Amino acid sequence: MQKYTQLTHIQRYQIYALLKIGHLKTVIAQTIGVHKSTIGREIARNRGKRGYRPKQAHQFAIESRDKAKKRISTAAWRMIN
Repeated sequence: MQKYTQLTHIQRYQIYALLKIGHLKTVIAQTIGVHKSTIGREIARNRGKRGYRPKQAHQFAIESRDKAKKRISTAAWRMIN
């Protein structure tokens, strides 16, 4: 299982495909190598009227990551290097 990493674009499409064929969240989690709560949160956050949308989910994740505060500034990295 992965620890503390974000889902990839491929993993989101795997979730979508496995949900479509009726797999349970536990089986999906085991298949893609993440905790079952990760799958539950991913589905809850990114479910619309037409079900889970992997493309939209990935776009939201990228936007969220881009908006997040950087822990170490660019200037600090320059000084470190």
